[in-house]
Amino acid sequence: MSEPAKSAEAARRASLLELARRHQRLLAVVAFLLVLLALFQLTGLRSQMNLGYIHDQLVEHPVAGLLLFVALFCLGNLIQIPGWIFLAAAVLALDQWAGGVATYVAACTSCGLTFVLIRLLGADALQKLQNPLARRVLQGLDARPVFSVVLARMLFQTLPALNYALAMSGIKLRHYALGTVLGLPLPIALYCYFFESLAKALNIH
Repeated sequence: MSEPAKSAEAARRASLLELARRHQRLLAVVAFLLVLLALFQLTGLRSQMNLGYIHDQLVEHPVAGLLLFVALFCLGNLIQIPGWIFLAAAVLALDQWAGGVATYVAACTSCGLTFVLIRLLGADALQKLQNPLARRVLQGLDARPVFSVVLARMLFQTLPALNYALAMSGIKLRHYALGTVLGLPLPIALYCYFFESLAKALNIH
């Protein structure tokens, strides 16, 4: 290999190492998610996180079932399982209001746990991104943190990707928590009404 080619290769490697160093926190979060997904897949737990299983646990175990419901919601949210599955199971197993309250408690707990875990791993990794769009979004979040989280929750609820992004955005925990608590009731209530109406229409209560 010629000297210019060697120099170019050395520069490329140095650039990659610098990129990895700059985004090591983000890479740690990605690695954590991949390991978690692999563990859930290998243990078979992921296959149990379906509407029927969650519904049966709530019906058969009134107290322990609720605790398991919250735990499964937290775990499911970490491995990208949509929250509506849990909400539908709670509404069908309990009723519109009790199911909604159970889901609200589980959702807030899940969002809080995800924030703490991902913040420990990823810190404010998204602040280090140079993407112009990401910078504008983060500037808006910095300017109106609570309002931004409330709006995001109303639109996307407990979407796992949203939780991960907010945890690595640099937002303060108190702003994140307040925005989550205020932003979740309305969409959860609307989903509860929808699933309750659907259950009555299909006569599956």
